Amino acid sequence: MFTIGDFARHGRVSVRMLRHYDATGLLHPAHVDPASGYRYYTAAQLARLNRVIALKDLGFTLQQVHDIVDEKVGAEELRGMLRLRRAELETAMAAASARLVQVEARLRAIESEGHMPTNDVVIKSVPSVRVAELTATAQSFEPEDIGPVIGPLYAELFQLLGSAGIIPTGPGVAYYEDAPEGGGRIRVHAAVQVSAPLQDGAFRVLDLPSLDQAATIVHHGSMDTVLPTAQTLARWIDANGYRSTGYPREINLECPENHDDWVTELQAPVTRG
Repeated sequence: MFTIGDFARHGRVSVRMLRHYDATGLLHPAHVDPASGYRYYTAAQLARLNRVIALKDLGFTLQQVHDIVDEKVGAEELRGMLRLRRAELETAMAAASARLVQVEARLRAIESEGHMPTNDVVIKSVPSVRVAELTATAQSFEPEDIGPVIGPLYAELFQLLGSAGIIPTGPGVAYYEDAPEGGGRIRVHAAVQVSAPLQDGAFRVLDLPSLDQAATIVHHGSMDTVLPTAQTLARWIDANGYRSTGYPREINLECPENHDDWVTELQAPVTRG
C-alpha cells in the first residue's frame, strides 16, 4: 500500500485533492489506520483516480463523475454525455481561436500605427450594381460577431442561386447598416453581382445604389485580419479632409480556398468634411 503522499505523487495529484475526493466519496482510501487516521491506497486505485481526473477535466460535475465511475450511468448515456461535452469543447476552442485571431489583428493595428502606407488609398465613384442578397442581423460590428453571420449567409445564397439557375456575374459585395432595432446591432447584407430580374423571395435581387465618392483601399488576406487595413483607410479619410458617411463595402475581388490569399477592396463612402 501507499501512503497518501506516495499515492498523490504516483497519481500526479495533490494530497489536498485526494482528501477532497475522500470527503465527497469519489475515492476512499483502501485503508485508514484507526489509531493514527493515516490514509493508505493501493496501486489498483490509480485506475479509478485516472477516470475521475479525466472526467473532471472534461467538465463534468463531481456528481456526474461519481455516477459515471460508479456505473450508475449506462454506456449509451455516457457516450451521449461525452459527445455533448466534445461538441462544447470544440465550440469553445473555435471561439478561443477566433478571439486569438482578433487579438493578433488588434496587435498588428497597434504595431502599424503611423507605419502603413496610405498612398494606396484612391478616391473614386462607384457605379450602381445589381446584386442578389440575403440579410441577417449581427450583435455588433466586431469581426467575431460578423463572421459567424456572413459566412452561412453566403453559403445559403450560392445554394439558392444555383437552384434558381442564376450564375453570379461579378464579385461578392458585403455591406452593412445599423439594424432598426438598435442596440449596436448591425444589418449584414451578403450579396453577389448578378444579371437577373428584380425580385423579393427566398433571396432578394436589387440595384445597389452608386457611391458618388468612396475612399478605397485593397486588403490582402483573410477578413479576420482586415483591422489594420480598415484603420489605415480611416486615418487617410481623417487626414485628407473627408468624412465617412456609412460603413465600408467589401468587394471580394479574389476568394480562393485559402482565406489568407483573399483580395478584398474596401469602399468607404465619404464626403468632404
